[in-house]
Amino acid sequence: MTHSHVTAVEDDEPELLRDQFRQLLRYRAIIAAGIGIGLLGGVWFGMSNADTYVATSQVVLRAPVNDPFNPSISQEKTLNMGSERQTALSSSVAEQAAKKLRWTGTIGKLQKDLQVTNPPQSQVLQFTYTADTPQAAADRANAVTQAYLDLRKKQWTDLRATMLDGQQKQLDEVAKKHDQKTKELDRMPDGAARDAEYGVKTNLLNRINELDGRISQLKSLDMSPGTVIRVATAPGYSDGPGLPMSLGLGALVGVALGLLVAWVRLVFDPAPRSAGDVARAVRAPVLGTLPRGATDVLLAEDHTDARAAEEYRSVAFRLAYDQRFADRRRLLVVAPRGSNEAAVAVASHLAASFAETGKDVLLIEADLRAPTLAGRLRAHAAAAPRWSKPVEGEESGWPARRQLSVDAGESGSFGLVPGERVRNVARALTGPRVSRLIAEADSPNSTVVVLAPPVLNYADALALVDRVDGVLIVCDPRGVHRTDLQRIRELIAGAGGTVLGAVVYTPGRGRRRAAKQQAARRGSGGGRGGRPAPEPAGTEEFAAEPEQILVGDGSDTVALRALRAEDLRTGDIRAGDR
Repeated sequence: MTHSHVTAVEDDEPELLRDQFRQLLRYRAIIAAGIGIGLLGGVWFGMSNADTYVATSQVVLRAPVNDPFNPSISQEKTLNMGSERQTALSSSVAEQAAKKLRWTGTIGKLQKDLQVTNPPQSQVLQFTYTADTPQAAADRANAVTQAYLDLRKKQWTDLRATMLDGQQKQLDEVAKKHDQKTKELDRMPDGAARDAEYGVKTNLLNRINELDGRISQLKSLDMSPGTVIRVATAPGYSDGPGLPMSLGLGALVGVALGLLVAWVRLVFDPAPRSAGDVARAVRAPVLGTLPRGATDVLLAEDHTDARAAEEYRSVAFRLAYDQRFADRRRLLVVAPRGSNEAAVAVASHLAASFAETGKDVLLIEADLRAPTLAGRLRAHAAAAPRWSKPVEGEESGWPARRQLSVDAGESGSFGLVPGERVRNVARALTGPRVSRLIAEADSPNSTVVVLAPPVLNYADALALVDRVDGVLIVCDPRGVHRTDLQRIRELIAGAGGTVLGAVVYTPGRGRRRAAKQQAARRGSGGGRGGRPAPEPAGTEEFAAEPEQILVGDGSDTVALRALRAEDLRTGDIRAGDR
């Protein structure tokens, strides 16, 4: 029904966070859309990975050595695992594997599903292949592994063969020189020259022995590039997370996505989404939050829901105990922009609530551009008070002698000074009669409620700000911008007034469209010229009740209405009066 008294808190960080989280929950459609997208993504991910199988094989690499048990030989320094991994992913290995598999597709397609990794601090290569069937994954992983080993063995073998060829050529040349030197020594006589040549022969023989040792060492090398320590086998289950887990992950991602988008929408949303936002914008408390449809009717007893009447009473109670208002009890009720229907309803309900407490309440309709209260409230003619009559020599105008009394049912009754269309609105609102009407009504038991047009549509309300004790702003948080509320506060403060608080409401579903249409007609048809837009037809609360209202000072009749001089000057002659 109602919300607690909301004040303009600016430094309470936990409260701001809680308020922001509550505001995020208002974007339920965005969050639901994010969850839906996440679930769809989870379904797609689960379905796409339902027939995915992964097979893995592992190889321990080694370099050709003469003595594998020699601890002085470090395999880490002999092998570069980064280079070996790039070799395993090369097109040369893929081509060899394609021949083994009799692959009919492209080499790139075969390489796309292959992954080769090297566990840290090891000489192990792990071949992982992903395929649509378990056996295909195992066969391709083994084929790629064997192709890599064959390529590495061929590279080592070719390198050894090249080295053997070089060593053998050197040996043949040295052996030929040795044979020639032996023949020369056989023909030479003994002496110093023969001894010198014999030393050369000895050196050639040592070179021959060295080359023979190298050749024997190369031939004795084990050319195996590595050992397969894990053969890929057909997996018994798919590698995907499964549909249930995919849906769960998709839901979590969707919630995160929805909250993120909702937060971005909240950050860039110009409208206040909570009572706290309104309070911070106007720097005044939110005195009440009206339930949906509470502004559809003008008197509490017409409500079918008692919550609305109780909320209006609580707003009046909070105002009555506000020291800024309690001294003289003069209140100005305004709306930000657009339709003024909510402000009309709040002003009439507050007048009835104050009358219920035994106050002499006077409701002044200062909306001189589209006055409607006289035909919408249960009003009848009442004797005009002394201070509402024009003084001698004063030009007649608004407010005239016409004052009505409104029957608020069990709440009692309150006075109504209805608005009238005038030629110069600014002059009428700033005239001495309005000032005297508001000032002289300030008796100890009286309360004055002034209703003005929307602040940002017309400047009429600003002309009355300095003559009342406070301003009450009536707004729909979803239909006004925070900047609008801040501008209203600045305008009121600049005019010498005080914002006592705000009342927020949610328009009924049936009234929201009518309010927008009326606001459009008011802005386009009437504009600033003062010509009011016609009220919407066919709406029950807009219908006048002429049989309950006796207008004027007694000179009106059923068939003939007495015209005033002001009507002739302003041109305010209705079709029925001609």
